[in-house]
Amino acid sequence: MEEERLDGYLAFIKETELLKNVLRTAWGSAGRQESTAEHSWRLALFAALMLGEYPELDGKRVLIMCLIHDLGELYDGDISAALLPDEQQKHAEEQRSVERLFSFLPDKDRENFMAIWKEYNENRSPEAHLVKALDKAETILQHNQGMNPSDFDYEFNLQYGAAYFREDGLMAVLRDRLDQETKKHIM
Repeated sequence: MEEERLDGYLAFIKETELLKNVLRTAWGSAGRQESTAEHSWRLALFAALMLGEYPELDGKRVLIMCLIHDLGELYDGDISAALLPDEQQKHAEEQRSVERLFSFLPDKDRENFMAIWKEYNENRSPEAHLVKALDKAETILQHNQGMNPSDFDYEFNLQYGAAYFREDGLMAVLRDRLDQETKKHIM
């Protein structure tokens, strides 16, 4: 490996440390607010487990997608879907962030990561669709497991990302289980 390439990798990894400081509107079981880095890690773990059910998918691509899907939050933070943000504006801000972050990488790696990030955001492949579903599932699971504020809106979970679960039998079963857990918090 060329030293210049290694320097780019190190600069990129150092910059991604900032993701550990980006807080989400989710809390852990001990009541500490979750970081985007923690969410991305558990999403990747979840996907690694589920990949055995989807042998036709490119597993490496799925895992990379999990790890980079929220890197657009690195500089401007997480905006909760429950706040109903302007999706076009949010996407434009996140794209500027990933372009800035990916600029640390050598050209080939930058192009590859940008292509995977766009594939996910545009839901252009079966891999992207699975990661989108699991991203929503991990978020709902964390909401159900977490020690959330007393005014936490569990009802939001019942419609959050529901469309990503409809076309796949296993994902539909997963969604049903998550919805049943959510309903226990509402009653």
